[in-house]
Amino acid sequence: MVAPAEASGLRAGSIDLITVAQALHWFDIDRFFTEAIRVLKPGGVLSFWCYERCKIDGKCSEIIEKVFAEVEPYWPPERDIVESGYRDIRMPVPELAVEEFEMYASWTAADMLGYMRTWSATQRYISERGDDPTMGFCAELAAAWGSARRTVKWPITLRAGRK
Repeated sequence: MVAPAEASGLRAGSIDLITVAQALHWFDIDRFFTEAIRVLKPGGVLSFWCYERCKIDGKCSEIIEKVFAEVEPYWPPERDIVESGYRDIRMPVPELAVEEFEMYASWTAADMLGYMRTWSATQRYISERGDDPTMGFCAELAAAWGSARRTVKWPITLRAGRK
């Protein structure tokens, strides 16, 4: 079944767990929470998470921040709540304590450049300006990165609550 998050069509009180991965900022949050409360069973869990900007050791992080600054005006306004790690969102059910964690990848400089090109802000920049903002940083990032793989980390913010 395909349905909007705000009007799932699911039976009331039929769901044990709802989780939203890196997408809550695209929803009408108040309407989604109303729907989530409607479909959750008593004792059911609502969770949502997002990952924040990636972190890499050394000069590479500085270069990635330059790319981010270049495309920053092209992020949609919904991105602001991701930047805050979903921390300002009022949980509609009693909140549960959760552990902090990160996700990791082992990447080359080319992998990192490819990832930055997937950012919606980068794509919007390309669409509006006709050029790729990462191109001006390729040589600098490759030199700082070197030929080895590096560990890229994304802090994850998980929020969960029980009905």
